[in-house]
Amino acid sequence: MLNKEKTREAIKRMGEMYPEAHGELVADNPFHLLIAVILSAQATDVSVNKATPALFAAYPTPEALAQAPLEDIMVKIKTIGLYRNKAKNIKACAAKLLSDFNGEVPRDKKQLMTLPGVGGKTANVVLGDAFGVPGIAVDTHVERVSKRLHICKQDASVLQVEETLMKKLPKKTWVKAHHTMIFFGRYHCTARNPKCEACPLFDLCQFGQARLGKKQH
Repeated sequence: MLNKEKTREAIKRMGEMYPEAHGELVADNPFHLLIAVILSAQATDVSVNKATPALFAAYPTPEALAQAPLEDIMVKIKTIGLYRNKAKNIKACAAKLLSDFNGEVPRDKKQLMTLPGVGGKTANVVLGDAFGVPGIAVDTHVERVSKRLHICKQDASVLQVEETLMKKLPKKTWVKAHHTMIFFGRYHCTARNPKCEACPLFDLCQFGQARLGKKQH
């Protein structure tokens, strides 16, 4: 397991590779970001960004989305995976924002997680990117990178990965660190063909050392 010092060194090196790491979902206000993040579950940010301009143009506010016919919402997002269920969730989410939060996106994690389609990861992304509230959203990239680098245990749950990263990284860096890890996992330490041969983190990575060691024997 990487200790606190080496974990921070690993994130620092990732940050040098991807200094511009940021959330890639396109949204111009907290409500649009919330909807985009819900839609991004088990889908690519690229696919979400292709669908949301028409969706937000038609239904720019919680009021408009809550009143929209479900079939019309489905048509707007049908290029996104699981679109039927997501259409129900974002319509219900908009309605609950109106009934419980005066149409405003709450800045509290527990309150956010009462909204349909919103789990811990979605809440952390919205809080971090819309409001600057420190949090680490553990997606598939963050989980994979954390386990390959042995920052956390191999059998750690998503929540345990999040808690381990929070313990090992300074709170003020959480939002930036999670974006940095996503970029590193998305573009370098990929699921199928990680670029171990040319990795600035190779000396810290048991996974990469073992993988290249097997190739050489």
